[in-house]
Amino acid sequence: MTATPKPGTPVRGSTTGRPFMAALDLLGRRWTGRVIWELHQQPAGFRELQRRCDQMSSSVLTTRLNELVEVGLVADGEAGYELTRLGEELVEAISPLQAWSRRWARTLARSG
Repeated sequence: MTATPKPGTPVRGSTTGRPFMAALDLLGRRWTGRVIWELHQQPAGFRELQRRCDQMSSSVLTTRLNELVEVGLVADGEAGYELTRLGEELVEAISPLQAWSRRWARTLARSG
């Protein structure tokens, strides 16, 4: 098992752990983006989150949630798992990518 990517520690693409590279490593892990996106929509308990993530395996979901809690993006609160303030800031930061991906999909649909 690999360590959770964090700024200041070696990560994929950076032996020094530059913050941007650590973020890319974390966000590039299987299912991480989906978990963040689902929690942005609404907090959820483990089973509900698993259902909303197309029945991803419980071991992968457990790993991703542990990583996201460890780096301060997700908290295990009374309503289940939820994004922290830092997690919400991440969603705000990647929202332009969602808008771009919609434009990209429309462009491909027109040209296909």
